[in-house]
Amino acid sequence: MCTLYSIGHGTKAKEQFFEELRSFGIAYLIDVRSTPYSKWSPHFNKEALKNISQTYGIQYAYMGDVIGGRPSNDKCYDSDGHIDYEKMAQETDFQAGLQRLVTANNKGLNVAIMCSESDPAECHRSKLIGRELYERYQIDIWHITDSHKVISETDLISSLTKDNWVPNNLYTFPMPYFRSNKYPSNR
Repeated sequence: MCTLYSIGHGTKAKEQFFEELRSFGIAYLIDVRSTPYSKWSPHFNKEALKNISQTYGIQYAYMGDVIGGRPSNDKCYDSDGHIDYEKMAQETDFQAGLQRLVTANNKGLNVAIMCSESDPAECHRSKLIGRELYERYQIDIWHITDSHKVISETDLISSLTKDNWVPNNLYTFPMPYFRSNKYPSNR
């Protein structure tokens, strides 16, 4: 049974965001944003979020430096300067961060990884982290879409690929799904 979830803050009010977490009994919030700040919603800035999480009885931790969607390593970018999730997945730091999530799941801890993007289909939470958890460890992460509403990683990929994938063989699926077109490198 999977106890790993993902959630995006988007432009949600803090009350709505934490209600969604509480509806799934989330005890740990893992921030996977490479840059843990929001100019549109300052209550999601790293320090503010850490303090607010405590008032809701949720432990906050930052892991965007190891499993964030915009790595500092130039090797993680393709020749056009776009982030390449397949390359990122091979990085030692990323694998160590992923292992921490696997350990939490094996202990039955209710953990939610958090990023900015509300839609998991548009975020590295599904395209990279969720995919790797499923491929390497057969952990089918739950993406929170609203209070008491989730979609599994496998259902999300099935809908995005129009069922054109073979479970446990996502690496054969066309790369555009597994590469970020959203964040070209400034390098």
